[in-house]
Amino acid sequence: MNKSPIALTLTRAAALLGLSLSLSAQAQLRVEISGVGSNQLPIAIATFADESISSAQVSAIIKADLARSGYFKIIDTGTVISETSAINLDSWKARGADALVVGSLQRLADGRIDVRYKLLDTVKSGQLSALSIVNTAQRTRVSGHQIADDIYEKLIGARGAFATRISYVAKSGANQYRLEVADADGEDTRVALTSNEPIISPAWSPDGTKIAYVSFENKKAVVIVQNLVNSQRTVVANYKGTNSAPAWSPDGSKLAVALTRGGALAQVYVLDADGSNLRRLTNTSGIDTEPKFSADGQTVYFTSDRSGGPQIYRMPVGGGDAQRVTFAGDYNISPRLSSDGKTLAYISRRGGRFQLYAIDLATNQEQRLTDGSNDESPSFSPNGKYLMYAPDGGKRGSLAVVSIDGRVKYSLSIKAGEIREPTWGPYMK
Repeated sequence: MNKSPIALTLTRAAALLGLSLSLSAQAQLRVEISGVGSNQLPIAIATFADESISSAQVSAIIKADLARSGYFKIIDTGTVISETSAINLDSWKARGADALVVGSLQRLADGRIDVRYKLLDTVKSGQLSALSIVNTAQRTRVSGHQIADDIYEKLIGARGAFATRISYVAKSGANQYRLEVADADGEDTRVALTSNEPIISPAWSPDGTKIAYVSFENKKAVVIVQNLVNSQRTVVANYKGTNSAPAWSPDGSKLAVALTRGGALAQVYVLDADGSNLRRLTNTSGIDTEPKFSADGQTVYFTSDRSGGPQIYRMPVGGGDAQRVTFAGDYNISPRLSSDGKTLAYISRRGGRFQLYAIDLATNQEQRLTDGSNDESPSFSPNGKYLMYAPDGGKRGSLAVVSIDGRVKYSLSIKAGEIREPTWGPYMK
């Protein structure tokens, strides 16, 4: 299968128009873990005391998060243990657990739920962490994710990303497209936008309060920024021609976009987040598209066919010469940068198969992360440890996640249909 560079962002609508999806607005994604990492840390997680006061079983959410990460071997205690209970840590060490998680739930006078937990080290017979997290009853699931993040950070040494959100595009019926937002585990799905025309290229703002995307509701590609708090929508790029591929600067003050102004092929532009101060960045006779800012905001990576086939380039935001970044393979698209700026992920065509690759920008060491034939739309988790993407062009009705070392793989799937264009949201400020 051949994909022209313009199809990356300018004509994905044609593919989206062919989607067929049977999915209710309330449908939840389900998690299927298809791979685990090596050297898993054995951790026992008890059922929290008084969990029945919440519709969300907090201990089960913690177990699912940690199991999905690939770093932990979950030991079910088979019992309820409060954080105030007297605990014989030696007995848990004898059962093979290096750590033990216990806790409880309490409903406060205002209706909110206080989730308390402790993380205990059975090897050194000490306490590693303790938290009290208060949320509304509707957000008790978030408390579970926040505890899983704390456990991940204390035991792995890196920030967790369980209490973050994802978004993706779905289509149902004859012509109903939805931009949906969900927790990182695919639960608690919310519809941010419903349209009778395609929605593509969603991109989270750095503070997690807005999403930029391309809408075809006016029969042409227009870049819109939508506030997720009040649903206010602002058109930021509606120039003659096609407006596509929005990407936020790390400080949220600017957007990079691909425009076909003046009848030219797509070129990369930078503008303020409110749509003002448009400035052209690239100027070639070919196609330049899919811009992405570097972690420090000083460089823009993009896809260009200036060398004959699509490859990934970078150039300073202030202007200057573009440098080619990818050389292995004759077709590399969809650049994505990790939050620490050390890793570039992209889709590469090798042997007729479109697969996800990652390259260490310091050493130029490249690694293939997926085994599919038509992977699309990679997106880094905010901690840079995982990549989400649409396998098989979204036709499997699932989103897939792979760790950056390729050892951990799992999917978030629905019962039928197609979802695509996933993007992993940032840490909330």
